[in-house]
Amino acid sequence: MPHLMLKDLPKYECLLEASQKFPELDPSACEVFLNLLRAGDEAFRVCDATLSKHHVSQGRFTVLMLLFDKGTGQPRSHTPAELAEYAGVTRATMTGLIDTLERDGLVTRTPDPTDRRMMSVTLTPHGVSRLQEILPAHFKRMAALISVLSETERRTMVTLLGKILDKATELSATFEVPLA
Repeated sequence: MPHLMLKDLPKYECLLEASQKFPELDPSACEVFLNLLRAGDEAFRVCDATLSKHHVSQGRFTVLMLLFDKGTGQPRSHTPAELAEYAGVTRATMTGLIDTLERDGLVTRTPDPTDRRMMSVTLTPHGVSRLQEILPAHFKRMAALISVLSETERRTMVTLLGKILDKATELSATFEVPLA
């Protein structure tokens, strides 16, 4: 589901005019924010289209990637609680994702030999194989999307997005927006 429910973004002049009525509205900040949301939504849509061709949701793909050691190309194990933490979702959401992945034979749950309350989730050989089918197209689409930027622009964008992420994290921790 898109985060920005607008087909067309307002022009800067419109934002400038609105700032006369709402002095808290910073037109350039609003313009950047709306464009950030639009670009994120479109990037998500591009990625989602690739995953949909492989009958995998974003959530399920995230779990598969968390269970895949990128360095060795081998599966690794995590508890459902660790996976929920890494993915930034609730444990209940993670349980649902693991249930469907297990049903499809992509992951397996194994009880901890020393603590029966603990479970370990691991990719099956079929799960590794599915990832190896999905990843080339996924990486190709990501590269195509970013191909419009030079290497310098990419580095700059990473830096700028890092600043926004840091500020969002700070604001999330306080649940307050600073008053100028």
